[in-house]
Amino acid sequence: MISQASEASVSMVFPPTTALSPVGVGCIVVQSVGANTKNYPFDVAPETSTVFSLLGLPLGSNTFSAQAYPTPCTQTSGTSATWSSTVAPPTNIVAGTPAIVSLTMTGASIGPGTFTATGTLNTARYFHTATLLPNGRVLVSGGYGTAGVLASAELYDPATGIWTATGSLNTARGSPTATLLPNGKVLVVGGYNGGSLASAELYDPTTGIWTATGSLNTARYTHTATLLPNGRVLVSGGVGATGYLASAELYDPSTGLWTATVSMAAARENHTATLLPNGLVLVSGGYNLTTGALASAELYDSTTGIWTATGSLNTARDLHTATLLPNGKVLVSAGQGAAGFIIASAELYDPSTGILTATGTLNTARDAHTATLLPNGLVLVSGGTVLAGALASVELYDPTTGIWTATGTLNTARWGHTATLLPNGKVLLSGGYGTAGVLASAELYW
Repeated sequence: MISQASEASVSMVFPPTTALSPVGVGCIVVQSVGANTKNYPFDVAPETSTVFSLLGLPLGSNTFSAQAYPTPCTQTSGTSATWSSTVAPPTNIVAGTPAIVSLTMTGASIGPGTFTATGTLNTARYFHTATLLPNGRVLVSGGYGTAGVLASAELYDPATGIWTATGSLNTARGSPTATLLPNGKVLVVGGYNGGSLASAELYDPTTGIWTATGSLNTARYTHTATLLPNGRVLVSGGVGATGYLASAELYDPSTGLWTATVSMAAARENHTATLLPNGLVLVSGGYNLTTGALASAELYDSTTGIWTATGSLNTARDLHTATLLPNGKVLVSAGQGAAGFIIASAELYDPSTGILTATGTLNTARDAHTATLLPNGLVLVSGGTVLAGALASVELYDPTTGIWTATGTLNTARWGHTATLLPNGKVLLSGGYGTAGVLASAELYW
């Protein structure tokens, strides 16, 4: 069994029955109550004592079961913390025989609220896209790199913590959108590459290949893309060749064609678009040159193709986030406000009334951050930037209290990154821009 105590120590006992092959190499499989199985490798010389480390222990309960196997682990990356002590090396174990592992943790934040390093991207990037695929992997595409706009794409495998290259985009693009379609393909639209782009591409996870699809009627970047209940994709706003856009278009996966729909009342970029439970799309805030940061909000009805005004934000903002909560309300948080000031305020949109009301203020003002709805109903806000630079701070919003609380700290301060909720309940943060420039690092929140 594994138990949590107050001082750092590790001890292991293995039944000396069957010799390891190769000697001293094996794997411990640890099962936490209420958590997924995790594998922990060891590689020790049988004639000496060694420092033994457990990597990424899935804390959350004081009780664990463990088994030892005389085969190397397949999962060797991703550490939440390392606990080590000198121990007698295991020289013989029997496959499947229970192993007694007792340890205590010290010198690191552990359990919920912990950020742990995971595999590094092959290419550093920010303002890219990240899409959870039906097979549980995460597709990252495009963005801006150290040498300019990127066409490369990568896949993250949560089972191994490793990124592998996949087919490259036909067109390098920064600040595009990516939408998972009902057929399992990923639609990447628009973006920037020396100017706004009208082209769009489809990624097929079964082949790893990108193919061109119909082009937008109006080239754009820093727009939004929303999957509608009817399977079409609504693209709205952004910046085009003539400036800030109010236009909107619909993509039909069955034909691969774009058709214009009614334009928004206000041109805007860096806004948010949220599909509501009633099927309407809420667009909030954003920026245009005439008004600056916007407070207006609009609703798109896919059954009529019409935009209607709804309640305005209490605070104009762009580069903010909007998160649909389990209660059907939308949490709008932080961003850049009037005159470019970065703000900490947050608001709740109620679809039943069309009104936005203030809720608890974040502990740290930020923009270009991420917001992720967790399985427990809390909202995780991570990173972002202020005038002084990238942020490592992280906060949790509790819809039942309306209060933000600090939780953990990113290993690397970052903005313009992505955050993806994985099937195992962890959140994958990838890339972004930090104090040293464009980032290739990635980390997991759990």
